[in-house]
Amino acid sequence: MTAVMVQGCTSWAGKSLLTTALCRWYARQGLKVAPFKAQNMSNNARVVDGGEIGVAQWLQARAAGVEPDVRMNPVLLKPEAGTSQVVRLGRVGAELSRRPWRDRSEALWPTVEAALTELLAEYDLVVIEGAGSPAEINLAANDIVNMRVAERADAPVLLAVDIDRGGAFAHLYGTWALLPPSQRERIRGFVLNRFRGDASLLPPGPEQLERLTGVPTVGVVPMIRHDLPDEDGAALRAPARGGLPPVAIVRYPAASNLDEFALLEQVADVRWATAPWHLDGAGLVLLPGSKHVASDLAWLHASGLAPAVVAAARAGVRVLGVCGGLQLLGRRLEDPFGVDGSGDGLGLLPLTTTFAPDKLVRRRALTLPAFGSPWVPLSGLPVDGYEIRQGRTVDEDGAEPLVVAAGNVAGWYLHGLFEDPAVLEALFGARPTRTLDATFELLADAVEAHLDTELLRSLAGAS
Repeated sequence: MTAVMVQGCTSWAGKSLLTTALCRWYARQGLKVAPFKAQNMSNNARVVDGGEIGVAQWLQARAAGVEPDVRMNPVLLKPEAGTSQVVRLGRVGAELSRRPWRDRSEALWPTVEAALTELLAEYDLVVIEGAGSPAEINLAANDIVNMRVAERADAPVLLAVDIDRGGAFAHLYGTWALLPPSQRERIRGFVLNRFRGDASLLPPGPEQLERLTGVPTVGVVPMIRHDLPDEDGAALRAPARGGLPPVAIVRYPAASNLDEFALLEQVADVRWATAPWHLDGAGLVLLPGSKHVASDLAWLHASGLAPAVVAAARAGVRVLGVCGGLQLLGRRLEDPFGVDGSGDGLGLLPLTTTFAPDKLVRRRALTLPAFGSPWVPLSGLPVDGYEIRQGRTVDEDGAEPLVVAAGNVAGWYLHGLFEDPAVLEALFGARPTRTLDATFELLADAVEAHLDTELLRSLAGAS
């Protein structure tokens, strides 16, 4: 029953990336490692046995070399208009989703505690990721993700700060100072994350900070160029690739599962489209998943992107919708149960979607059908993906297609196909050269080079 926890002074301090790196590094030491994040907030999710979890924990499990499990992210909050959908142990909790935020925590804590207890019993080490900051004193009474978890797991804490933002030493000291003494004692090391610059300029900052707090700085991690998606999946890192028309991914406000397009950056010049002119010159227009299809449809019209997408399709540009994007490309959205909203779709595919209260969450393998131009290279490819959706979509014959194409417009319900090298090669004539596993190794190498590995071993009881 051993655990190590990564907390941050702020959101976007690099907790997820550092946790992923530690999962792979500890696994390289011969330990059976599980990731854990009590509560995540993201519209990017992956389907595992039992339901859906945040993509960060899915990646961390892959880094650790173990099968992702709903217990690794027992609570997932998926933002909606004015509230959030609560996913508990992989499944939507409708009653919990209706509760005010502050009333949810005590109801969710038994689920968090049980999942953590089971993982601690089954694995040599659980690497835990916090959320936001442990020093959000206005939220301390409702904490189920930071120090309350560290105390339950009896976990030492590494506190990370994004030094690239500036004010790193103040962030570290202020976070430490706002915690009660018993929680301060859990912090065993500070990590200066995302550093770029002259390391000789850091002294005497770390030494003075240690004199004030008693906590050493145990690592200065450089800014690492990697291929993992950011938490919201919408930060482009790859340089533009010449010679190919760009891929324009329409980023509506409730866009979901944007992380699945991270590999696409290796084979195409990707841009996020939030205005009509962002489609200019595109060789492919992508409509991604949506957590709120009707509101995103309204946004498409308000922004002028709805007619721009239709015009691009009529001009012969390839247009492809994934899940909610497929629904948007259809003729009509019906909502008899008040789940999402009704409205006329973009009318580019002969489909009608009727929303239903039940959410479909499953993995799905299939062989793509025979396509006409310009999708011929996709014909007959075996693919493996996952569905996260509400609603039933039918074509003119009443059939419920998972994949549909009409000329240069196509759509599929499966997420994850843009992570399949064969699909990318069929669409763009090239395969990604950098694998997910190579990225995990890169991150573990950074741990080895830039953190106090003897301390890491001692925290895990491995020295």
